[in-house]
Amino acid sequence: MTTPEKQVNPWVALVPVCVGFFLIMMDMTIVNVAIPGMLADLDADLNQMAWVNSVYLLTYAVPLLVSGRLGDRLGRKQMLQAGMVVFTAASLWCGAAGSAEMLIVARAVQGFGAAMMAPQTMALVTTLFPPHRIGAALGVWGAVAGLASAVGPLLGGFLVGSHGWEWIFLVNVPVGLAGLVMTVFLLPDNRQRVGRRFDALGTVLSGLGLLTLVFGLQNGQHYAWGSVAGPVTVPVILAAGVLLLIAFVVWQHRNTREPLMPLGLFRQRNFSVAVVAAACVGFAVTGLSLPIMLYLQSVMELSPQQAGALMLPAAVASGAAGPFAGMLSDRLGGKWVVLGGFLVFALGLAMIATAMESEASTWWLGLALFVTGLGSGASFAPLAHVATSGVRPELMGAASGIYNQLRQVGCVVGSAAVGVLLQMRIAAELPGSETSAGSELAPGEAAPALHGGLADAAGSVLLLPVAVLLLGSAACLVMRSRPRVADTSAAGATSASTDEAEARTGTAEPSAGGR
Repeated sequence: MTTPEKQVNPWVALVPVCVGFFLIMMDMTIVNVAIPGMLADLDADLNQMAWVNSVYLLTYAVPLLVSGRLGDRLGRKQMLQAGMVVFTAASLWCGAAGSAEMLIVARAVQGFGAAMMAPQTMALVTTLFPPHRIGAALGVWGAVAGLASAVGPLLGGFLVGSHGWEWIFLVNVPVGLAGLVMTVFLLPDNRQRVGRRFDALGTVLSGLGLLTLVFGLQNGQHYAWGSVAGPVTVPVILAAGVLLLIAFVVWQHRNTREPLMPLGLFRQRNFSVAVVAAACVGFAVTGLSLPIMLYLQSVMELSPQQAGALMLPAAVASGAAGPFAGMLSDRLGGKWVVLGGFLVFALGLAMIATAMESEASTWWLGLALFVTGLGSGASFAPLAHVATSGVRPELMGAASGIYNQLRQVGCVVGSAAVGVLLQMRIAAELPGSETSAGSELAPGEAAPALHGGLADAAGSVLLLPVAVLLLGSAACLVMRSRPRVADTSAAGATSASTDEAEARTGTAEPSAGGR
C-alpha cells in the first residue's frame, strides 16, 4: 500500500517533472556549439572534447535500470530530488572546470544525475494522472523534449558568443534550483510500502554489462574497432558486455525475491513491443544528427549557430505534435498514433536524404525537417503511453527504467552504426580522401569539388534509419489497439502481502479495463 498523500493538481505537479526532463534533454544538445571555445580555453584536443559528450551519455545510459527500480523502492519524488541536486551541482562544477580532465569528470557526474531523474519523470507522469488523462500528460512531457532540443543549440550559441562556454553549464544552476524547490512543494510523496530487498548481484551484472556494451559501441569507431589496451579489443569488450547481460537475464529469471528487472513485465505484449519500438526511435534520432550536421556545416558551409537555427522547424514541429498526439492516443489508443508517427518520421528522413545535394534548397530542407519533427513528436509520447498503460504502479519505475534504458541503447547503436557507414560511404564517394577513424571535416574545409560526394554520402546513410523506422512500424502492428489498464485503486489489491509478492515477480495481471 502507499503512504497517505495530500490531494494535488496533477497538472501543477507536472511542472517540476518537466523542469527536470528539460534539463536532461537540453544538455544532450547544448554542448556541441561550445566545442571550439572549449578546445581553445582548455588547451584540449578533439579526443578529449569527444569524451565530454561520450562520458555524459555513458553515465546517463548505464544506471537507468537501477535508478528506475530505486524510484519504486525509495520514492520517485526523493529520487528526482536527489538527481536534481547531483545534476545541478555537477553543472556548477562543469562551469568552473579549469581543465579538460576536470570537465570530463564533472560531465560524468552530471550524466549520473540525469540517470537518477529520467525514469522518475516518466513514472511520475503515469502515476499522477488518471488513465484517461495519461496520454495528454505524456504529450506535454514529450513536447518538453522537442522544446529542449530547440533551445539547446540556440541558447548554446547565444551564451558561447556573449558570455563564454562556461555558461552553457552555469545556466542549469538557477533552473535546477527552481525545479528542486518546486519538487518540495508541488510533488506528492508516493513511496510504496513494499519490501526493501535490493538485488545486488543483478545491479552488478547489469551495470558492468551495459557499461562494457555501451562503451564498445560508443567508442569503437575511435579505436578503429581494434585494440583499446593491449589484447583488450573493442570486439572483446562487446562480447564481454553481451555475456554479462545474458548472465543478468538468467539471474533475473532465477531470482524469485525482488529482481532488479521483473521479467513478468515482458509478458505484456504492448510493453515488449513498445521497448523495441523505442530503441528504433532512439536509433533514428541519433542516426540523423551526424549526417545532417556534416551536410549543413561541410557542404552548405553554415556556422554551428546557423545549423542549429535550421534545425528549429524539426524541434518546433516535435513540440507541437507531442500534446496533440498524446490526447489522440487517449481517444483512439496509442497503436495507430504511434504507427502514423513512425511512418511520417520515415517520410521526413527520406525527404532529407533526397534534398541532400551540393546546392540544396534551404526551404525544401526546412520542410523536410518539419515533417521529421512531426513524426518524432507524434511517436514519443504515445509510445511511452503504450509501454506503461498495463503496468502496476509499484512497478512503474522498473518499467520506465527498462524503457529509457533500451531507448538510450538504441541511440548509442544508431550513432555507432551511422558513424561507421558514413565513413565507408565517404571513402567510396571520395577515393583517396582522409576518412580514417577520428578525422574531422570541419565547416568550410571541404573544397567545392568535394561537396557533391559528401552530400551523396550523407544522403545515402540516412536510408539506414529509414529502414529501422520501417522495422519499428512493423512492430507497431503487433500492439493491442486498446491495452489493458492496471487497477491503481486501493480496492484493486486483495492484501498487502499479495501486492508485495506481485511486485517482486512482476507477474501481476491488470484487473480493470479491456482491450
